[in-house]
Amino acid sequence: MALYLHAVHDTAAAPNVLAVRFSSIGDVLLTTPLFRAIRHRYPAARITVLTKQAYAPLLSHNPHIGRVIGVESDRSLTSLGAELRAGLYTHRLDLHDSVRSRMLRLLVPGRWGTYPKHRLARALLIYAKRNRYRDRRPVAERYFSAAGDLDVQPDGAPPEFVLAAAAEREAGAWLAKASVGQERRMIAVAPGAAHATKRWPVEHWRTLIRRLVGQGFDLSIVGGADDAPLGAELSQLSEGRVVSAAGAFGLQGTGALLRRSAALVSGDTGVMHMATAVGTPVVALFGPTVEAFGFFPYTSRASVLELALSCRPCSSKGGPRCPLGHHRCMIDIDPESVYGRVRRFLT
Repeated sequence: MALYLHAVHDTAAAPNVLAVRFSSIGDVLLTTPLFRAIRHRYPAARITVLTKQAYAPLLSHNPHIGRVIGVESDRSLTSLGAELRAGLYTHRLDLHDSVRSRMLRLLVPGRWGTYPKHRLARALLIYAKRNRYRDRRPVAERYFSAAGDLDVQPDGAPPEFVLAAAAEREAGAWLAKASVGQERRMIAVAPGAAHATKRWPVEHWRTLIRRLVGQGFDLSIVGGADDAPLGAELSQLSEGRVVSAAGAFGLQGTGALLRRSAALVSGDTGVMHMATAVGTPVVALFGPTVEAFGFFPYTSRASVLELALSCRPCSSKGGPRCPLGHHRCMIDIDPESVYGRVRRFLT
């Protein structure tokens, strides 16, 4: 377990808030508008956030959060519950509402607030193609339902991913060594995704990359270690103009690389939310998922490409293969349309 502490002012009357969101990248970052609102409403509040250790770097330098508890995968809920009971929290926010977080609520008695996940509406939309969502709020705003008695409202600003100076230096040194993003503007692309149906075809990425290089841009390919082989392949398209950072950085370093990019092109992935949270414009390609689920980029500096197909959505998170076998939702998004959306942010 790792703890990240910030100095915050304290008064006896200030709320002592515990928020739980175990995973994943986008979900964790989308909680930050709520913490910002609590901090602005209660400057002396104590705000503790519990997440998996792997995602703690997303919050570790956020000035609105007093303490981040990063939980290792092998830590028992019993010992975690014992630690949290000693925190004497006045407000407990379950921003995950999973089996694990519900078990934790039993171990840490008291009043808990949670948010609407709209499981029934989601299932009706996926399996019956009937949209019964009455709550049109994005997830970043639905989280505020868990904090109803704190009297806070969304400010409309994007999520925040605050970067350490060391991460900024790491990204700058890496880019200088790779000789990209120095004299030419750099575009970041994220071709990977955890689920196959969220991935744009590789040949489309090749076409887009060649188009961008031909228009005078450098390209950096971002992603995790699993994306490294594809990143290495795509970096061969133009030696010295396209480089792969996939697997080269942790979350903080990747965030710093995105912050130095003029725009990001990605699918519906955590990298998309990382870019919005560091202020980088995003062109997002959505296939199996739709806006009603609440996970579109939470920023005005984003452009979403999606096709009006009767088979969408087919999943809430993507899957290993297209249920109908054609994968038109991603294949039919043409590279020239994507290039056009990128250019809008650069003129």
